Amino acid sequence: MEKDGTRLADLHKEARLRLLKTQIETPDLDARLLVEWVTGCDRLEVIRNPAHAIDSQTAERLHTILARRINGESVHRIIGRRAFHGIELGLSPDTLEPRPDTEALVELAIPFLRQRIEEQGVSDLIDLGTGTGAIALALLDQLRQLRAVGVDISTGALDTARDNAQLNNVSDRFAGLHSDWFSNVSGSFDMIISNPPYIPTADLQGLQTEVARHDPVKALDGGPDGLAPYRIIARQSRRCLRQGGAVALEVGAEQRSDVEAIFSRESFALVTVQKDIGGHERALLFTPMEKD
Repeated sequence: MEKDGTRLADLHKEARLRLLKTQIETPDLDARLLVEWVTGCDRLEVIRNPAHAIDSQTAERLHTILARRINGESVHRIIGRRAFHGIELGLSPDTLEPRPDTEALVELAIPFLRQRIEEQGVSDLIDLGTGTGAIALALLDQLRQLRAVGVDISTGALDTARDNAQLNNVSDRFAGLHSDWFSNVSGSFDMIISNPPYIPTADLQGLQTEVARHDPVKALDGGPDGLAPYRIIARQSRRCLRQGGAVALEVGAEQRSDVEAIFSRESFALVTVQKDIGGHERALLFTPMEKD
């Protein structure tokens, strides 16, 4: 990159050309987002004032950031934030980067929780493996009479979730709890919700670079068959559910039948399935059956 006299349009063009030479799927979008972030100029400024002069320090910073993107770090990891279901979330090395598929789980949960709020006035949710807090916070944003506890084994993730609750003005209805699944959980809830780790251990190395290198392994590794967390949740959920409560889960693209079988063995019935934007059965809602 030129050290002096770089124009905004030139910076954008060079970023786009560098990313086009890689295997990155969205080079145009990534170039635009990174240039906007580094320069502080929004897309209208790029259009209205393409000759805007960029100082050499900013140009050099973009050069460094493009190298990170080419090396497999996602745009949102670099920027440090991501939009999710209408809210803004800060990211950290302790958390997964929330992805659009998980919005299916939020959409699945809303009607059930809304009905509970209509019946009770308020409703309580526990989010297992909360990470950034994405699921719980998106639901709190949508439902003003909802309260949520976010559980995580990582204290760093809990710090990120609490910061995100404050960022989205729902911290008065969100509490973080350090726990290995249900080990420190007490009380009862209208819904247990989770996007648990569901990648089989042997498949971790085959994931996209931006996932394999930058998402925490503990948040991805679902054990030898990818189903270990579902067995824990199925065995232990009943004691924490209120009468009429439900368990809502994200699953891998081909895991619906396996997870349904796990919960059936623990006397839960599958009542609702939500597809993601790719058409995969991504989110499942279970309710307890009466035991014989």
